[in-house]
Amino acid sequence: MKAEAGAESRPAQPRVTSEAFGTTPDGRRVMACTMINATGMEVRLIEYGGIVLSMLVPDRDGTLDDVTLGHLALDEYLRETRYIGALIGRYANRIARGRFALGGHEYRLATNDGPNHLHGGRLGFDKVLWEVRPFEERGRVGADLAYLSRDGEEGYPGNLAVRVRCALTDDNALSFEFQATTDRATHVSLTQHSYFNLAGARRAADALDHELTLRASRFTPVDAALIPTGELRPVAGTPFDFTAPRTIGSRIGSDDEQLRQAGGYDHNFVLDGVAGAPDAPAARLVDRGSGRTLEIFTTEPGMQLYSGNMLDGAGDGDRMRPRRGVVLEAQHFPDSPNRPEFPSTLLRPGEEYRSRTVYRFGVARP
Repeated sequence: MKAEAGAESRPAQPRVTSEAFGTTPDGRRVMACTMINATGMEVRLIEYGGIVLSMLVPDRDGTLDDVTLGHLALDEYLRETRYIGALIGRYANRIARGRFALGGHEYRLATNDGPNHLHGGRLGFDKVLWEVRPFEERGRVGADLAYLSRDGEEGYPGNLAVRVRCALTDDNALSFEFQATTDRATHVSLTQHSYFNLAGARRAADALDHELTLRASRFTPVDAALIPTGELRPVAGTPFDFTAPRTIGSRIGSDDEQLRQAGGYDHNFVLDGVAGAPDAPAARLVDRGSGRTLEIFTTEPGMQLYSGNMLDGAGDGDRMRPRRGVVLEAQHFPDSPNRPEFPSTLLRPGEEYRSRTVYRFGVARP
């Protein structure tokens, strides 16, 4: 049975259950998978888009509440254009002019962000039906998701076989392990796109008072179309310096060209440390009111901070207003297929794409 927001966190029997969530316009049934760990934390996702519907996490008093933005019905997700809670692919973030050259051929992708390609195009991984298989193991429960992206889908070359393992452990950590293989050279960058508000669904507040720490001493500035210029700019002395804890809203209104162009934060941060071997959190988010904390560990080289600038109230109007949620997307840099100086996103036949990101929830005491 689904735990309710506002319920007290208490020991539970770890389990995974499935139930119908709705039907697509072409008649396909969409199932929801609910994961509950030994402490009572609950994560619910659906086959459509691999979307995380909710995460019920305890506050400092042990009260469970949903810390992500989401909808109640499938119809709302079918109309959704803001990637609420979804898996993102084939390519997370933007590719300039929806084009890249590979093997002497120029590939033209679907453009869905002005002249650019964003988050996989018009029918990205957030709009497909994933195959979902629940699992239960000692110390963790979860679901394995699979999808075959056919050659030419949204303009990409190659048949790309994607697998994602979503696992909830008994220490309140939610992990996403991505794997992919291809039969033709192609570009791949996958991520998960939940909007977090650690204050919880019962508190109507934006996320700008959350304290953020990013293990990133540089970021990638963007042009007016939000495409990286190629520069890796130091964050020191700028509103992009989150190397020490600062509230997201403390400098979001600064007279800064980068903030004006994006309408707030919508930028990739260059993570410090050794890629592929995360020994410390790449990001830490804290809500002092509830005491909830979120630490993000990742093998990815970048972290996109998006402050929910384009949320417009559609769906659940109160919770979907601008800046009610913040997205921290572990991923490769935007427009890497056109930037050889950036870490490569090229995947060739015989190789395996691997990426892992862990969201660990906790409590900060007063």
